[in-house]
Amino acid sequence: MDLENAQVQMRKGILEYCILHIISRGEIYASEILYELINAKIMVVEGTLYPLLTRLKNAGLLDYKWVESTSGPPRKYYVLTETGLLFLENLNNTWNELSESVGTIISKK
Repeated sequence: MDLENAQVQMRKGILEYCILHIISRGEIYASEILYELINAKIMVVEGTLYPLLTRLKNAGLLDYKWVESTSGPPRKYYVLTETGLLFLENLNNTWNELSESVGTIISKK
């Protein structure tokens, strides 16, 4: 088994959750989302973010608005919808249960 592939798959599994969590804090520009994901070592490829944002928008979990910029073209800022907030709440519950379960397993010697 390829370790790098296993690590990538683990990150992919939580990427959407992390994106929704970041957006839940308030309106945010895509490059700010990308910056946070890269700094947290969750994602390193920029081309992955935009298709995910589109998929989450098409699923009704987030929306965006255009904001004029003083230093260039308008920027697209993302925000969670009510559906997205509810979805994230359910994911939070799932994450807490999963984290506890994994912790139980890996803490045993």
